[in-house]
Amino acid sequence: MAEAWERVVETARRTVADGLVVGTSGNVSARVGDTVLVTPSGVPYDRLGPGDAVGVDLEGRQVLGELAPTSELPMHLAVYRHTDAAAVVHTHAVHATAVSTLVDEVPAIHYMTGALGGPVRVAGYALYGTDELARKMLDALRDRSGCLLRNHGTVVYGATLDQAYDRTAQLEWMCRVWLTAAAVPGRTPTLLPPDELRRAADKLRGYGQTR
Repeated sequence: MAEAWERVVETARRTVADGLVVGTSGNVSARVGDTVLVTPSGVPYDRLGPGDAVGVDLEGRQVLGELAPTSELPMHLAVYRHTDAAAVVHTHAVHATAVSTLVDEVPAIHYMTGALGGPVRVAGYALYGTDELARKMLDALRDRSGCLLRNHGTVVYGATLDQAYDRTAQLEWMCRVWLTAAAVPGRTPTLLPPDELRRAADKLRGYGQTR
């Protein structure tokens, strides 16, 4: 459990270092058996240490630590209850949040769309930290491993913290590429058709190697 908490904190700090969140916005969690380790509410990540671990069960009851869990706990628990996720990363990344205010689905600007299961949907707006937001997020996550939250940010999950983080970074990058291309006067970005996205998704499943 201590090693898993260390990885949660490392990932949370990485979101700040890479500019995906500002201050204490965003949150990170990992599932270890029936316990969800999650970043606490309102505590800068660089102040978190081994003794600050926060854990809840799948019903949200705190089973570890003294600090209060993130206010976005309903979203994290909803992902774990309805998917095979082992890690969740939530950010307020600038470009992804901007795109969430413009479209209902992230345009398929790049084949990495396939890594998230297909075109990324935008969940309807709801107040942060609410069950309503968690429900809308789940609808947008159907058959996907990530979504945008309207006027809010991103939610992405994976089999590991590294995978969840990498998918988050790829999603932010794709949003930035689309915004950059769409801003060119008199030009419309080309998008990938569904059959090419399926081919890319199939190929991406075998990408990478273990060491």
